Amino acid sequence: MSVKELLPTLTKEDLLVTRGIEKEGLRVNAYGHIAQDDHPYGAGSALTHPHITTDYSEALLEFITPVRTSAQAVLDDLHALHHFTLTQMPSQTIWPASMPCKVDGELDIRIAEYGDSHLGQLKHVYRHGLWHRYGRLMQAIAGMHYNFSVPESLLAKIAQAQGSELTQDKQTELYFNLIRNFRRYQWLLLHLFGASPAFDQSFKVGRSASLPKFAKRSHLLDTATTLRMSDIGYSNNVQSDLFVCFNSLNSYAATLSNAMQTSFVGYENIGLQDGKQWKQLNTNVLQIENEYYSDIRPKRNAKNGEKPLQALTKYGVEYIEVRCLDLNPFEPLGSNLAQLQFLDTFLLWCLMSDSPKLSDEECHAVRVNQQRAINHGLNKDALLKDGDTERTIGEWGLALIDDMQAIADQLEGQYSGTRAALDTMREKLKGNSETVAQRMVREMKAEQADFQDWAERLAVAHKQTILAQAPNPEWQATLTEQTKASHLAEQQLSKESQGSFNDYLAAWLAK
Repeated sequence: MSVKELLPTLTKEDLLVTRGIEKEGLRVNAYGHIAQDDHPYGAGSALTHPHITTDYSEALLEFITPVRTSAQAVLDDLHALHHFTLTQMPSQTIWPASMPCKVDGELDIRIAEYGDSHLGQLKHVYRHGLWHRYGRLMQAIAGMHYNFSVPESLLAKIAQAQGSELTQDKQTELYFNLIRNFRRYQWLLLHLFGASPAFDQSFKVGRSASLPKFAKRSHLLDTATTLRMSDIGYSNNVQSDLFVCFNSLNSYAATLSNAMQTSFVGYENIGLQDGKQWKQLNTNVLQIENEYYSDIRPKRNAKNGEKPLQALTKYGVEYIEVRCLDLNPFEPLGSNLAQLQFLDTFLLWCLMSDSPKLSDEECHAVRVNQQRAINHGLNKDALLKDGDTERTIGEWGLALIDDMQAIADQLEGQYSGTRAALDTMREKLKGNSETVAQRMVREMKAEQADFQDWAERLAVAHKQTILAQAPNPEWQATLTEQTKASHLAEQQLSKESQGSFNDYLAAWLAK
């Protein structure tokens, strides 16, 4: 049964998708430098707060929204988290771009601290490992992760259309179908939403210094969409040789599990400890599963102290996490409703369309298309590999948009504005309106503005915009209580951390 044949059988409840956002952003001081102080105490414990934490750096905020059935509700939640946190850091702003502000060397980037509990030390040591393996600069890059799932009733109808019943294994199979199609066509997201064609000259990673210089203190590649996703951003030579197959959960889990159990000589040379200071959790290709830098991940909420990969293999896929999205620097929250509604349409289309297994040849084509979209994606006439032929981004993108139209029409009754969001992306592919990166390149060139100055002005303006609109008072009260509770929870974890950290780590790694 095709997508168009399946759609009329679906109810509103079948299309009640759920989503949540994890959004990162650097704290920046009044001089435009990365903040050097501790995570704001008034924003709660970064270890135990359910919605406000940090990622790699002490200055890299991460906001985690609740899961919602409304995209607008997710944005409202994200606004509340920004507003609350900004009130706790009156002299600082949140950097609006994915590429970082100016830094005075990588030691200017503080590794995140999580207290003296065993769990807190574990998180800190893992980040030390990232430093020694990849450097700190790469870990100062920010992005937005989009978590997405669909009702079981929709999965059941898709399974029925394929002649089977919905079981745990079938649900996992269907989510992997989505993941494979996502990987085939994620170049479209890079073209539409890539927003990192420029960066400050202090960002010295890999070949960054060889990219074209711009203004006084910047680099700008005016054909690029998302240098964040390139080999100067989230990439690693060791991981580039790690072939992760997305044809089944078993092959995916086996590859990651093997990487977490295979020592790498380069990491052995780093060593595990320098005196009492741990330098990394282990010397394996991956310290933990989250170290694998993928554009999309299958996910399962772990329970009872299980590791993520254990829970995933035991209970199957619960949702997917999209990880290739730059922050939109023009938006105070880093995203907007049209983007989220398009993502919902795109992901449903990936789920409901045919998704054959990826051959080695097609996996290679996926990588080629990704790199072309990253480095040349601002040119809608750039060519991508489609089987034995090549198609332009504009031509192929419009064909995909047309194929999504029926899903957008169906979603319109549930989520008003979905059809308009699809039309917005269609106009960008036609060249009638700008993508995020195109606007960014045009503005910076017109002003001859350095990336640092350009983004800093946006950071100040966005802070004013966010603080001018108070969130729902109930949200404010909830965050105040959660902040207090998070500090108490961290203190309790510290009290419960008996024995040595070395013994705790050994037991944790042995799971």
